[in-house]
Amino acid sequence: MDDSLIPFIALATAFALLIFSLCLLGVRRFNLRRALGTVDASICTAGNSWQMGVCRYQDNELEWFRLMSLSVIPKHRYKRSSLELLGRRQPTEDELVKVQPGVVVVELQYEGKKFMLAMNFDAYAGLSSWLEAGPVIGVGTWR
Repeated sequence: MDDSLIPFIALATAFALLIFSLCLLGVRRFNLRRALGTVDASICTAGNSWQMGVCRYQDNELEWFRLMSLSVIPKHRYKRSSLELLGRRQPTEDELVKVQPGVVVVELQYEGKKFMLAMNFDAYAGLSSWLEAGPVIGVGTWR
């Protein structure tokens, strides 16, 4: 084998791995979005940095997945009974460059820790309905 082919083979291998990774990202995103109860939502936790992702409603949990990840395990899980909706607002000037256009910022609290989700208004309406329709906590107590 000629030594001049080694850089070409290395570049071709790197390019093939890049294309394969992009295909895996596409398949993962398709599978996440195919399930019922999934919406695009950016999250901002205590570090004040926004990350793009996908939220999925389960029976008793809200799961959040990173957009640019190959993991099938959610990055954040929130139990429905411990999740509290604090309100919604329009993004601030600083947030406008970090979130998608046309979203509302939803302020939530989970077990005493506050975080924010940025999602479109229809997804917010679905989230608030999902939280309000939560299960009964104890005898004679509605969430």
